[in-house]
Amino acid sequence: MLVVEEERYIHEDVERIEASIADRVRDDPKHIRNLLNRDHEIAQLLDQIQAQAKHLQGIFNDDVGSTTRDLEQLGAGDSFGEFYSQLNELRDHHARYPNEQAENSEQRYKAKRSGEGTGLAPSIVDSLFSGEEAYGRFFDLNSSHEAFLNLPNVKRLTYLQYLENFDNFTPGLGGVKRAEKLTDQYFRYVGGLAEYLTLFRKRTKPLEDTDKVVAEFDAEFEKAWDKDEVKGWQMDQPSADGASKNVASAEAVWCDDCEREFKNENVYRGHLTGRKHIKAAEQRKQRQQETGEETTDRKGSIVSAKRVKERAVAEREYRVKRLASSMSTERSDTRVNVERKQGMTERERQQELDNLLNVSETPRGGPAEDGDEEGEDGEEKIYNPLKLPLAWDGKPIPFWLYRLHGLGVEFHCEVCGNFVYMGRRAFDKHFGEPRHIYGLKCLGITNVTLFRDITKIEEALKLWDRIQQEQKKSKVDDGTIVQMEDSEGNVMPEKVYNDLQKQGLL
Repeated sequence: MLVVEEERYIHEDVERIEASIADRVRDDPKHIRNLLNRDHEIAQLLDQIQAQAKHLQGIFNDDVGSTTRDLEQLGAGDSFGEFYSQLNELRDHHARYPNEQAENSEQRYKAKRSGEGTGLAPSIVDSLFSGEEAYGRFFDLNSSHEAFLNLPNVKRLTYLQYLENFDNFTPGLGGVKRAEKLTDQYFRYVGGLAEYLTLFRKRTKPLEDTDKVVAEFDAEFEKAWDKDEVKGWQMDQPSADGASKNVASAEAVWCDDCEREFKNENVYRGHLTGRKHIKAAEQRKQRQQETGEETTDRKGSIVSAKRVKERAVAEREYRVKRLASSMSTERSDTRVNVERKQGMTERERQQELDNLLNVSETPRGGPAEDGDEEGEDGEEKIYNPLKLPLAWDGKPIPFWLYRLHGLGVEFHCEVCGNFVYMGRRAFDKHFGEPRHIYGLKCLGITNVTLFRDITKIEEALKLWDRIQQEQKKSKVDDGTIVQMEDSEGNVMPEKVYNDLQKQGLL
């Protein structure tokens, strides 16, 4: 194939990929599995465009001179003779392989429907996520939780508590002491946690450049580390007696050996003669001798090997914090899902997992699966005669759950503009929501905390008037506070004393 023909083929292929991406972007799948499949297909097509662009750039650069050679051959030689020679090569090839199937370029990048052959693996997410992750909706930190529990001297947290504090590395709240963080076991734990969050973000957001985001986090950490502003990993700043002054208050003193904070200098001095401090100081000195070898960082500064290891651990902790904050929605959904599953039986959990793995959208123009009816837009029609609320998977919740939470009971609130809340839980929750608070402020009520469970406008106004009247009564007159005594020993308020004195009765 001539170089010019190869350039034309690459341009055509790029145009077909762009058209295929546009077709997928116009598609709007409802189920999260099909949505992720579409995003992963688009990501694969974008990678293929970049690969073709690099190949085309290499041809344009013409480092080996192939383009110039081919053009000279076409211009100097017999053009028709060259054409017929290539035509004979094609005929000979098809004569040797008469049954070879030709590839249809028009269908190469078309979106595949269910039941057809798939060229770009539209079901790739089935192998990317575990059942606990529910196609990227929730975290699956069970393995990280087990690794955390195996760390020495850590607080025994339940899985739900661990989801709340896995990015809090403060000692006592999900972390360990600074000296114990330099062990290989802790380094593997925090490194595995950071790697899981990074891969989870790549799997759930394939169209975003996760590597670029992580590089920005690392750059932020680099600046904070150079300025010694990484919380919990600041350099020790000892005073004249060896105590570190890097503490919360000005009077407090920090003991580097015991990693404890003392309220004042006298308590710290009394602590220095204790048996625990002497033992901790010996252990720290031994650790410094083992890891006290000096090395050079990337800027050429001489630092200890201990500080290099501290930097590696702190970098992974910082990455975990930033990744967790960027995926706060998935984290909160995971906590809610774990709380919900704790009240389910094993059979209900398995049934929910089966429903999640078996649910799929009906393709447009294709037959409906399992005998279900289709809606006007070709999607599966949900049979919901009782008008039950839909769960996160798009299906109606069970009727027993509907009755259990009392979702059929209506609660009206005049303060919210006669808004109707379904279920006691939603009704109790709405008193702290902006809609109800705004309605109370429109009535002139400023102290909204005292108006819980009040939905009538008349009742709210009456209560507010009563509160204001009580506040006026509770105001104490300054004249009744000061007590005066006459010559006979009678005690009376200052106001009464002044009135009697003016009348000459005293």
